[in-house]
Amino acid sequence: MSSTAATTIDHHHDHTTTTGIPNKKLLMWAFLASDCMFFGCLIATHLIYRLHPPPGAPHPKDIFSIELTSFSTFILLMSSLMMALAVNAIQKNNLKSMRWSLLTTVFFGAIFLGCQVYEFEHFVHAKNLTITNSILGTTFYTLTGTHGTHVAIGVFWLIIMYVRSFQPATPRADRGWFWRGLLHIAAICGVVLFAMFAVINLAHLLLAGETVGTFFAQNYVHLIGLVVSTGLCLQLARPRGPVAFGEANAIDVESMGLYWHFVDIVWIVIFTVVYLLEYL
Repeated sequence: MSSTAATTIDHHHDHTTTTGIPNKKLLMWAFLASDCMFFGCLIATHLIYRLHPPPGAPHPKDIFSIELTSFSTFILLMSSLMMALAVNAIQKNNLKSMRWSLLTTVFFGAIFLGCQVYEFEHFVHAKNLTITNSILGTTFYTLTGTHGTHVAIGVFWLIIMYVRSFQPATPRADRGWFWRGLLHIAAICGVVLFAMFAVINLAHLLLAGETVGTFFAQNYVHLIGLVVSTGLCLQLARPRGPVAFGEANAIDVESMGLYWHFVDIVWIVIFTVVYLLEYL
């Protein structure tokens, strides 16, 4: 029995606590527990003011777009599936599959952030809901904005983990890998940001009745940046020999997966208490 347990623990290649849980995973659980209490306070605050709105407060149903939020929720749930596939791939030492799963998770996370940016912008300019002009705006933007910040941090962490998987097995023999890695991170961030703002601008123009030609004329900088960043990413992702990343790093990907799944679960709660309750 003890030899089997030892083999299981060694599979994670990480020092464990007396509970048998790897140190990194236990640290992540502790952080998520504290973050759970933090989000619990924000959600409770929103619910209290929802039950006792001040006179003249705007009605959430007149502001929210349940269709857009439902779409972004579905996208975030799909990102959890891809994150689980990434963890499963690295546990089987399938580096290529893990990379594709991480990139897909980044892609879905960026779509969610883009929907949230579009939603916030629409609420401010079209619905006149700001963080200071009503208690609904204060609790709504604080809660959903904090969650969006967590998603953005998670996307950046995913990008770093993806680039880290290209670290050469012998870094001293390839002294340029560190700077190449920084450039790789910047290129992926460029792809995410250029694509996000280009799509948001396209949505605005289409809703305003403009043509696709107008979109290309007004967003050529974003499109050029997207093409250049994508080409740079493809160039930097070319194989350069053995890498120092594999099944031994499974615990790192698992810890990141715990964080990502937690963020998704929190959003399900937020989606239910902030949006769905208004339509029940």
